[in-house]
Amino acid sequence: MLVFEEVNRKGDYARSGILHTRVGDVLTPTFMPDGTRGAVKSVSPELVYSTGVQIVLANTYHLHMMPGEDIVSKLGGLHEFTRFSGPILTDSGGFQVFSLKSLRKITEEGVEFKHPITGEIRLITPEKSIQIQLALGSDLTVAFDHLTGLSEKDRGTTKEAFDRTHRWLERCIVEFRRLTSGMSVTERPLLFGVVQGGLDHELRQKSLEIIQNSDVDGTAIGGLSVGETRNEMHDILDFLAPLYNPERPRFLLGVGDPVDVRKAIECGIDMMDCVMPTRNARHATVWSGPDSKRLHLTNAKYLDDDTVIDEVCDCYSCTKGFSKGFLRHQFKVGEPLAGTLASVHNLRHLVRICEEYRTN
Repeated sequence: MLVFEEVNRKGDYARSGILHTRVGDVLTPTFMPDGTRGAVKSVSPELVYSTGVQIVLANTYHLHMMPGEDIVSKLGGLHEFTRFSGPILTDSGGFQVFSLKSLRKITEEGVEFKHPITGEIRLITPEKSIQIQLALGSDLTVAFDHLTGLSEKDRGTTKEAFDRTHRWLERCIVEFRRLTSGMSVTERPLLFGVVQGGLDHELRQKSLEIIQNSDVDGTAIGGLSVGETRNEMHDILDFLAPLYNPERPRFLLGVGDPVDVRKAIECGIDMMDCVMPTRNARHATVWSGPDSKRLHLTNAKYLDDDTVIDEVCDCYSCTKGFSKGFLRHQFKVGEPLAGTLASVHNLRHLVRICEEYRTN
């Protein structure tokens, strides 16, 4: 069975396709909300489904720290635990190598993390990352990588992170094949290798070649949206666009602004994830209209506004008639429902962008 089938092309690189997973097919391009600790924050699985979301992401590091992969497994694995029946992708914990600098120490063996509550030191190695993801019951897994930032002060570590990422990739592949030995491609989860290299075109191309020549199912583009400018991010997406293997799915990690989602799709990306739509929503910021204009719902001008966020939007929040005035009031009084309704709208906005590329 093919893991990915390209269905149609739009422009030079944008494409629609079908990603086959052991629990069902995913139409691409697609956006994945982050259910970091096993839930898309403040949004029930039913409401997540209502937005057209097909696949969600769970966080390996956070679920390992609490409640632990053994507990998740005892509770039936991620699908039973989260009550989400569609495909679930787990990241590797590599993002926390970047985001939790004060709580980690990098060695060649892996990364030592200090538990944020107990202070206990836990070592996550490439092998351990794969073990955690499979114990959780993930359908799509990601190789453990060394992610470094792209702010001016961080760029000196790009080559070190590039080299270590590929050494760790080899270890991830060995462990993944050991743990899935005897499973067919229809029974086992999929494995994505991560392309690193910062803003260096030569390193990015070399990393992509390594990944595409490795025994992985998909290609993940990492190391973006971590301190660089939008123009710098788009430059890397433009550079990589003609270099991809058409037979493998491509996943851009951590990108969720509508401008960047459109750019990524037009550069051949099939899958994206980000906390942005739900995080922004909880802070009363939503997108509206074909130009994805940002609205700040706590603005005084919405005090008596009886219109919905977007008159042409087909999300639950808009079709049920929740007005900007109502949402502003609920945000002002701290009612969590406001964040839920805004999250539903933002997720639908991103999913609809993906759907436009699948149908036009």
